[in-house]
Amino acid sequence: MSSRFGLVFLIITSLGLTSCAQTGQVLSNVPNPFSGSGKPTEVAGIGVNSFLWRASLETLEFMPLDSADPYGGVIITGWHSNEAAPNERFKATVYILDTRLRADGLKVSVFKQIKDESGDWITSGVDPDTGIQIENSILSRARELKIRTLR
Repeated sequence: MSSRFGLVFLIITSLGLTSCAQTGQVLSNVPNPFSGSGKPTEVAGIGVNSFLWRASLETLEFMPLDSADPYGGVIITGWHSNEAAPNERFKATVYILDTRLRADGLKVSVFKQIKDESGDWITSGVDPDTGIQIENSILSRARELKIRTLR
């Protein structure tokens, strides 16, 4: 009888963990049914600092998202043009380099293109402070998010 209960528990737990992992939820303090120890284990999550990840997405939400890899910590936006300057567009790549909330755990690269007389987009230089300003905005937002969770 107890082995049947154990098998049913394993199946239900596995199905529950699989459905949560597919939705991207982070499960913590869940007993690991395969270890036999009943000690909590983290089952699913992202591979980088969650505050930096969320802050990066929120800070760049005005730009179209081309790709986001929460395990590798890379966010790539599509090209974005401002209505006030339709002949220039920007693209950004965010690299989250650490699992800790640290200033050196984040790197932002910004790319700019301008439209020439023939209507073609050509690469142009970007002020080096632009990436630093975006990094600072992301770090400020990440700190706010972390402080909110501590309350």
